[in-house]
Amino acid sequence: MHQQDGPPDSRIDEVVNEAYDLFLDLDADEDQIEFPIVYACARDGVASLTKPEDGTVPKDSDSLEPFFSTILSHVPAPEYDEEAPLQAHVTNLDADNFLGRIALLRVEQGELRKGQTVTWIKRDGTMANVRITELLMTEALTRKPAEKAGPGDICAVAGIADIMIGETLADPENPVALPLITVDEPAISMTIGTNTSPLVGRGGTGKGADNKAAVKDRKVTARQVKDRLDRELIGNVSLRVLDTERPDAWEVQGRGELALAILVEQMRREGFELTIGKPQVVTKLVDGKVHEPVERMTVDVPEEHMGAVTQLMGVRKGRMDNMSNHGSGWVRMEFVVPSRGLIGFRTEFLTGTRGTGIAHSIHEGHEPWFGTLTTRNNGSLVADRAGAVTAFAMTNLQERGVLFTDPGTEVYEGMIVGENSRADDMDVNITKEKKLTNMRSSSADSFEAIVPPRKLSLEQSLEFCRDDECVEVTPEAVRIRKVVLDQRDRARTASRAKHA
Repeated sequence: MHQQDGPPDSRIDEVVNEAYDLFLDLDADEDQIEFPIVYACARDGVASLTKPEDGTVPKDSDSLEPFFSTILSHVPAPEYDEEAPLQAHVTNLDADNFLGRIALLRVEQGELRKGQTVTWIKRDGTMANVRITELLMTEALTRKPAEKAGPGDICAVAGIADIMIGETLADPENPVALPLITVDEPAISMTIGTNTSPLVGRGGTGKGADNKAAVKDRKVTARQVKDRLDRELIGNVSLRVLDTERPDAWEVQGRGELALAILVEQMRREGFELTIGKPQVVTKLVDGKVHEPVERMTVDVPEEHMGAVTQLMGVRKGRMDNMSNHGSGWVRMEFVVPSRGLIGFRTEFLTGTRGTGIAHSIHEGHEPWFGTLTTRNNGSLVADRAGAVTAFAMTNLQERGVLFTDPGTEVYEGMIVGENSRADDMDVNITKEKKLTNMRSSSADSFEAIVPPRKLSLEQSLEFCRDDECVEVTPEAVRIRKVVLDQRDRARTASRAKHA
């Protein structure tokens, strides 16, 4: 379907040709390329099979009926046996504050009714009889209560607290399991705990009446964080939450860095203040040797960016398995790369390909440990005292590296304020003020000489931090800090590690 939302700027023929080119680049077969085209204007709510002129809307239709008719004529109806017993496949999970865990089902055979007793066939093959306490069907964008669902219907049921994706609901008299849907094992873990920085509960600046109002509903306790993680487990099957030695921190495992970053971002917007540890891979022992998860990464890029992608994957221990060039100006490459090598990969990938590259990865299994990965060669600039950042100090420090903070930003001892141009960390005084003399005013800072600071997103901050660093996440700010804030304690720890 070609959606035409802005008639004055429509380019119907060009967009259709681009769609054909895309299918050709993806090696589509003849049946896939011969797709039907529906010309529609969503703003006016009309659709037609006849192409209108550029800048106009379809004239031979006053509704979206041609669009829905095309779906009915090209999408095959479900095939089923009217005499077959009930078989319903759990394809996804959701959560509700009142109903608890909700299983999204596709009814393959038979009929499912509200209040019905069915056999729940679990992943390990065991069975249990359960009752469907609530049956919901989707109407438009909302779920509404229903009495029954038949073959081909997608419905939601409640009343089974521990049901998982891939399991089957079947007829109690003739329980037949459907093929299991496997969920990839967690590959990346990070520690999520309460905020322990000196600015906890103080908002963005920690000053003023407006700031007190902003932090009124802030969630900073361990109980609130644990309750939120437990609620996430109800509908997110790819997540695992494990206890740690600390009562205010938990190890959260997920499929990838992006999935965990999305969880943290959701919690941040809900008012949580968190401390996030550096992402780590979930390893396992095979025959006494450490194995780590690996991904099969498929990359489609224009030919001119092939070298940049190859170099980027080489640094991350990626092994090229296949490369194909179909003469269309695009190259498809397949790599096997350790999962920890993909931490922070997408940001550099989009930068290196000028936003034109397409990358997709799937879990490939586990392989022996690939060795040390070095994705960051520079050290950190660490604030050595609390205070407000001054333009005078920034002017003197910007020659030492790249700064992350603006003038006036509240900092504390142990907070990372920039990236050092050298490999080691450097403690700096970024709150230093220009002294008042009879020659110049202390407030006459030269803002023109300050290089604009580099702003890091949550994903970039997680990529940047090292093993002795963590990320402080609040609704207003994302900061990077040392795990040990005191400069002298860090120095003693480094000295002991050096002599050991």
